[in-house]
Amino acid sequence: MGIVHGMEQVLPPDTASGAGFEVTRVRQFTVFLENRVGRLLALLRALDEGSQKLYACAIEESADAALVRLILSDPDNAKAYLKSQGFSVSVTEVLCVQMPPKQSNPLQLLCTALLAAEISLHYTYPLMTTPLGPGVVVYTDDSTLAAQLLIKKGFRLISEGDLYVKRD
Repeated sequence: MGIVHGMEQVLPPDTASGAGFEVTRVRQFTVFLENRVGRLLALLRALDEGSQKLYACAIEESADAALVRLILSDPDNAKAYLKSQGFSVSVTEVLCVQMPPKQSNPLQLLCTALLAAEISLHYTYPLMTTPLGPGVVVYTDDSTLAAQLLIKKGFRLISEGDLYVKRD
């Protein structure tokens, strides 16, 4: 909920439409890779050839396969492109949270805020780079409530618009 000044309600920056927190969600692409030598490199080359800037990558592997979670610069075209290159892809909405630069342990503050609201944190991994500085990818059991809470606690959520880069 925004702050009320006189009769006018001022909403947090990422909720100016008042429609909710959809704009704060970022599409994460999870690519299934066979656990074979060179498959990750093939994926990274395909991303580069498809003009995708890679902001984050997390790999969860087992004996036979790996799940590679990606945050990319052009999510509107990413899924179709990766499928056209022969990769199996799924899409999940996550939150990308800018880490406050002057806090000694911002990840601890983020976890404390989520715990206080009993929001389960399923996983997190770092954003390698963003135009806004350091950040983390966060997947919770309630991204709308988590977004509202984190904004209220002073965190800035990174949107797809912040990350969008159309490369030539």
